[in-house]
Amino acid sequence: MRGSGVVKKFRAEFFTNEVVFMRYALALFPGQGAQHPGMGVDLAEQSTAARQIFNAAGEAAGFDVLAACRDSAPDELSRTELSQIAIFTHSLAALAALEERGVTFEAAAGFSLGEYTALTAGGVLSLADGLRLVRRRGQLMQAAADAQDGCMAAVLGLPDEAVEEACRGTGGLVLPVNYNCPGQLVIAGERTAVEAASEACKAAGARRVMPLAVSGAFHTPMMQAAAAQLREFAQDICFQTPKLPIYSNLTGERLAVEELPVHLEKHMVSPVRWTALLQNAIRDGLASGCEIGPGKTLTGFARKIDKTFHVATVETLAQADAAAG
Repeated sequence: MRGSGVVKKFRAEFFTNEVVFMRYALALFPGQGAQHPGMGVDLAEQSTAARQIFNAAGEAAGFDVLAACRDSAPDELSRTELSQIAIFTHSLAALAALEERGVTFEAAAGFSLGEYTALTAGGVLSLADGLRLVRRRGQLMQAAADAQDGCMAAVLGLPDEAVEEACRGTGGLVLPVNYNCPGQLVIAGERTAVEAASEACKAAGARRVMPLAVSGAFHTPMMQAAAAQLREFAQDICFQTPKLPIYSNLTGERLAVEELPVHLEKHMVSPVRWTALLQNAIRDGLASGCEIGPGKTLTGFARKIDKTFHVATVETLAQADAAAG
């Protein structure tokens, strides 16, 4: 059940035949790095809809995704080829549990990998095609990461301009790639260049520079060959008209669904403009949301971008019950 207006409260209640529907403005889906052992297990064990998502993911991936989420060591789960399918599946399982409880949304957005979740949640991709794309994306990015010595680091406490200047001064390949929120910008590229830029950021007054638990230099030209292969793979995917607006990392604006294979290629090698994305969603009247999937990273970003934007975190079945009221 989805209305035409945008909800401006934290949530709104609708009663139909004595069934309560909760509507949040924006569904937010996390990206790589949010994974952790045990993610999604309670959802699969206690929600029929969530379990169906995990079963479908296992069939598409060719391995038991739920068992991987439950039993994998942190280092194993952080490998791109596993973490992406695990996060995508957990996020959609949590969404299924919410929908099972009558929760609906007015728009969707996802951080990096999470944009694929948003495309699936928004009806642009079927579950099967979303799983196929994410599985292939993870494989290609892992292969690119294994072939190159790249890394990523989060810089805290510096203006974006100062981080950008530090990257330009290294003489190597290092770029700002995740504009997370004011005072937090992720850089990525060749390891030696990232290390040099990290030292330059510390010298410029950064409060902290943290290496990220990912296996490559994502959203940089180091992913270009993988991005081109993903575009070719995506040519055979059936993309549908979205059922609700989807905001894209690439521009921070609502996604135009034409030429999606080209969009997904650019998406893999371009910065994630999350601050602009959330600011634009708020500009358009979206004032509440749920972070759906592992972790609460996007909830933290939202608080730093705009304190008036209210976010519920939905990772577990108990949190899905709470969000449904």
